[in-house]
Amino acid sequence: MAFKLTKGKKRLLIAGCILVIATGAAPFIINFYVKSSVKDRILAVEETAGLDADCILVFGCGINQDGTPSPMLSDRLKTGIAVFNAGGSDRLLMSGDHGREDYDEVNSMKTYAVERGISSEAVFMDHAGFSTYESVYRAKEIFKAKKVILVTQKYHLYRALYVAKALGLEAYGVSADLQPYARQDYYEFREILARTKDFLTSIFKPRPTFLGEAIPVDGDGNLTNDKDIYDTAPKIDETSVESKN
Repeated sequence: MAFKLTKGKKRLLIAGCILVIATGAAPFIINFYVKSSVKDRILAVEETAGLDADCILVFGCGINQDGTPSPMLSDRLKTGIAVFNAGGSDRLLMSGDHGREDYDEVNSMKTYAVERGISSEAVFMDHAGFSTYESVYRAKEIFKAKKVILVTQKYHLYRALYVAKALGLEAYGVSADLQPYARQDYYEFREILARTKDFLTSIFKPRPTFLGEAIPVDGDGNLTNDKDIYDTAPKIDETSVESKN
């Protein structure tokens, strides 16, 4: 006996198929929208001169077992310092994960900058930058930034710029891609899903894990210090470092 669908069941089946197709395509549609909506905000280092942004926001991403920045993070820091020296802003905001005593991205990031001649007063740390969204949200609400230059690898920069735009910041981005990275294909694929997630997060705008009292970036970055190490930090001759690598 042949199975025959009623008109009502046919409509339901068609609607179900459309929903499945639409749901599967949604991440790719959102991915295209996020990238295309902010791509004109990505600048070269030299193009940031004279922007006079409130701060250069450098995103944390991982440190080595000895506490030094990973290669990807080192490139973000080098690029952030280059933007600082180009005149994009006179403040650096290091935002990363310091949720555990034994894992501290932000002091590693600040130490890197101070050792390369940046004044400790000019380097702020956001110890609760646990995600891209939270870093940008806190840059606005805690550090009172209105105009920012975001520094990270290009695959991540699109999402960071989109979140900043959605939260009402005037944001520009500089890519920190200074070398090939291991597992780059994985990062690119994962970022499609992350862009979808933060597209939705930016609609609902939830509060981050932590807020707290304001620490405006036009003040003293030492207010964010939790270690007394920066006044005596040795300076590194970057030329000699590069020549040894």
